[in-house]
Amino acid sequence: MRSKLYDTDCQIFHWINGKSKQESIFRFMSFFTHAGGATFTIGLTVILCLFTNDLLKYSAFVAAISLLVSHLIVMLVKRSLPRHRPYLEFPGAIVVENPFKDHSFPSGHTTAIFSVTVPFMVEFPLFILPLLILSTLVGISRIVLGLHYPSDVMAGAVIGTIISISSLLFTQFILL
Repeated sequence: MRSKLYDTDCQIFHWINGKSKQESIFRFMSFFTHAGGATFTIGLTVILCLFTNDLLKYSAFVAAISLLVSHLIVMLVKRSLPRHRPYLEFPGAIVVENPFKDHSFPSGHTTAIFSVTVPFMVEFPLFILPLLILSTLVGISRIVLGLHYPSDVMAGAVIGTIISISSLLFTQFILL
């Protein structure tokens, strides 16, 4: 069973990563991948915490808590369950210049973007679709760019979502 899941993961990786042979797709995904990086996620939450008020500030505060907690979890999981990045396993994989060399599971970029966007999706339902599209594009970009397996991305999305919802519940409990 485990072998079948790994084989499926690899097949999906090759199919998605193969799409990056088209330079326009590679450039498009290279742009979106940065939305899950530290500069964007930390910068966005700090700016919104400092320069907004009311519900937007609260959502940014929850996003900051979620980002911090999810980052700690990702670091722990990456150390506990070391997995080589797919470009190291598949020499023919298309990969960005100067790729990360740390472990692949789970995707930190995907975890970060979901941990930041989910609080806003909950508090501002009108923005669910654009934020979900952005978060999904970040996750897919990690596969297109040869840095993660699909299961790394799925795990990151689940971790980011669960931690965000937990952070929302925790802050609501504290504020009551």
